[in-house]
Amino acid sequence: MLTRLLRVALTGLAITAVSSAPALAQQKTSIKIGFVTFLSGPASGPFGVPAKLAAEGIVESLNAGKGPAPYQIKGIGGLPVELVVIDEAGGATKQVSEYRTLVQRQDVDVVIGYIGSGDCLAIAPVAEELKKLTVFFDCGTPRIFEEGSYKYVFRTRPHATMDAVAATMYLLDNRPAVKRVSGINQNYAYGQDSWNDFEATIKAMKPGVEIVTSQMPKFGAGQYGSEISALIASNPDVIHSSLWGGDLEAFMLQAQPRDIFKKSQLVLVAGEPYLHRLPGKIPDGTIVGARGTNGVFAPDSALKRWLVATYKAKSGGLDPNYPAYSVAQAILGVKAAWEKAAAKKIGSATPMGAAKNVKEEMEKAYAPPTQEEVIAAFERNVFDSPSGKVHMNLGKGHQAVMGTAYGSTRFENGVVKVGSIKYYDADRVTPPEGVSSLDWIKSGFKRTK
Repeated sequence: MLTRLLRVALTGLAITAVSSAPALAQQKTSIKIGFVTFLSGPASGPFGVPAKLAAEGIVESLNAGKGPAPYQIKGIGGLPVELVVIDEAGGATKQVSEYRTLVQRQDVDVVIGYIGSGDCLAIAPVAEELKKLTVFFDCGTPRIFEEGSYKYVFRTRPHATMDAVAATMYLLDNRPAVKRVSGINQNYAYGQDSWNDFEATIKAMKPGVEIVTSQMPKFGAGQYGSEISALIASNPDVIHSSLWGGDLEAFMLQAQPRDIFKKSQLVLVAGEPYLHRLPGKIPDGTIVGARGTNGVFAPDSALKRWLVATYKAKSGGLDPNYPAYSVAQAILGVKAAWEKAAAKKIGSATPMGAAKNVKEEMEKAYAPPTQEEVIAAFERNVFDSPSGKVHMNLGKGHQAVMGTAYGSTRFENGVVKVGSIKYYDADRVTPPEGVSSLDWIKSGFKRTK
């Protein structure tokens, strides 16, 4: 029955092609993705370049038809994927200009990118203006969908509120007597949001905690002598930090000789990429997260093993860090939505890859889905990733929801290992639809409005 339906659908497409213009499948020979990540500057080494390597390796594997279930179909919907890579460095104004070039001159089918929260906040309204499907693979600020509503914009990774909430839970489980808390976070959207969420969460979970100092150096400051002095003078039990990229590396190298972490528990909510870069430079017992169940926190699966093998082949043997996992979620999210829309268009309700004949028919000529059809399939979709199931449940179906995990570090045999891992379900650490992160935290984490 399935094969007959597919033949009828394909016959109908062929008749349309003969009776009017050439079929779209004959016109379209690839799917062009504009991919934006840091290729220069302090964020490139730990974040941007791993993201680029992951994107290139994943696309090469998918184009060769080597993706594991349920992603066996070549490319995306049988069409090969072409990457147009752009450097995210330069600030939001430059990125808006680059985005317009990708859409209006490069004529990309979809834009995937952006690590900086400020860049995402600037790009989102432009994507709506230009009506181009745009998928954010990283930027953590919850404000994108809490303060705006978008049709063409998706984010396939959870926002950063879960980082602060789960970090607080883990901290209080391990150090329930904490009394004095300080923070050092970058003074831009993500750093401000991360600190505000953490401060509100720890006050809600442990009333009476004293916030002794909050240091907010500018993004890319590089020098942190005065901030380290202020942290030492405040004598905190705990130091919270969402520093990332080169900023985190510089801070750690400058802070460690001053023995600040011998007295204060360090919590790095986005510190996992740092473990790959400078082993031996992170204190034992540091509480660290990977912005979700990524890296050492990822569940074992064929998809995880595929990403690890693909990334190692591309990077010369390195393990993928969490930006690589986030890129995988974005590309596979687009692929899942595109092929779901394509399957519906050719008259099949069977999930992609579930039957051999569906795979074969998808890789033959067909009329690709329209952008509107892909968007409809993307909204509230559930798809598999190397980090586990991704649920597009927030932001009216445009914002991903997943659980997360935290652990404690130890330096052993030349590498940093993470142990004492605890996992947190999405409902425990993420606000429900229609409720802002801070309002949810201050409500006592209620699941209803």
